[in-house]
Amino acid sequence: MEPCLKKRDVVREDRISSLPEPLILQILSLLPTKLVIATSVLSKRWRSVWKKVPILRFESKGNIQKFSENVSMSLLSHKSPVLETLHLKVNDRCEDVYIGIWAGVAVTRHVRELELDLGYLCGNPVRFPSCLLCFDTLETLKLKHYILLDIPSMVSLKSLRTLHLHSVVYKDSESVRNLFASCLNLEHLVVHRGFHYNDGVRFVIESPSLKTLSISGGETYGKQNGGYVINVPSLQHLTIQMLKGYEYCLIENAPELVDANIINVSHTTNETIMGSLKSAKRLSLDLSPLEIAYPTGLVFYQLVSLEMYTHKVAWWNLLALILNNSPKLQVLKLIDRSSHQPKLVSDKKDMAPGKWNQPESVPECLLSHLETFVWTRPDWIREEEKEVARYILRNAQQLKKATFIIDPIEPKRLFRLAKRREMLNELPAVIMASKSCNLVVESE
Repeated sequence: MEPCLKKRDVVREDRISSLPEPLILQILSLLPTKLVIATSVLSKRWRSVWKKVPILRFESKGNIQKFSENVSMSLLSHKSPVLETLHLKVNDRCEDVYIGIWAGVAVTRHVRELELDLGYLCGNPVRFPSCLLCFDTLETLKLKHYILLDIPSMVSLKSLRTLHLHSVVYKDSESVRNLFASCLNLEHLVVHRGFHYNDGVRFVIESPSLKTLSISGGETYGKQNGGYVINVPSLQHLTIQMLKGYEYCLIENAPELVDANIINVSHTTNETIMGSLKSAKRLSLDLSPLEIAYPTGLVFYQLVSLEMYTHKVAWWNLLALILNNSPKLQVLKLIDRSSHQPKLVSDKKDMAPGKWNQPESVPECLLSHLETFVWTRPDWIREEEKEVARYILRNAQQLKKATFIIDPIEPKRLFRLAKRREMLNELPAVIMASKSCNLVVESE
């Protein structure tokens, strides 16, 4: 029996060893680099296999000095002609020189995706060598946390398609302008401004090729942070959220916009955000109509789908404006987050008496195009909100389905059961404009 066991073990070993090298490298690319390097002790053949793996990922755990030296030695020993991906996550303070060595090796290995994440938040930020921002083959660059970008002149990033800047420190507005101006073929940009950086930097984003843009920023303290000027004629997908304390967000040119997600930008001194969305086909809005301007004469001629959050004061007035100026709207979704956030429930209860200012005449979209109406977690604490639902059902002549998605009542909140029953009993009693509309009430 023993010889048979040994034979089977040999077969297993032979199956691995006999695999084509490209397949072995592909398998090793899926593993943490620490484990990949450990395969060098398996046999003489495996001693140098790891050096050809095109994807390397390192994360510091423990002794930062030893980690830095090991990463440097591993990169210098690497022999693959093209380094597809290099990910470096450093959780402790390391010497600036190591960042230069790692980036320098990445340049010589023709790296295509580089991610550098400095996860600590103490001391001075680490300066990324601007002289190394000349990656002719680099397609994706992700810089995260406590990295200083000081770019006094243009660099060469002609192949860059994707750029992520998360809580990065910028020396000045000129560094930002030089960076974006050097990315001639950029298609995807993500910018997150850390709340602890009141740098006053002005972001000018001018990119004829940019297709997706996501901007977010934590709340700033003290002086206002610099704003954004965006000129992106090819932009298709836009997300802007949490721009508290920023002076402005000016979108000058976005004629190809397909969808936009705008969240909590009410404290930005700006009256052009809504106007810049006029070409969008799909909108998701979490805004207060009391703090955001709606330009006179603004019409959403292309809008077919609208999603609105209903926890802000007098949100229904913004809805009325958009309904009246969206002649092709087909889908309307309302989402009430307040049932999951007690503070928001309290805010709604404390609202001053208001009024649902329904349009003077029935909007064209209700007469001819609206087919789907969904209200998720309707709380309906206020009469104005009930009236919104009644108005939609009574006037949407082409409506095919109206869905109200409700929360299960928890035992500790049984006091709301009577109000829930009242709401459910009111809906079927509404005389709907569409005779073919399917009214559905379902639990989440």
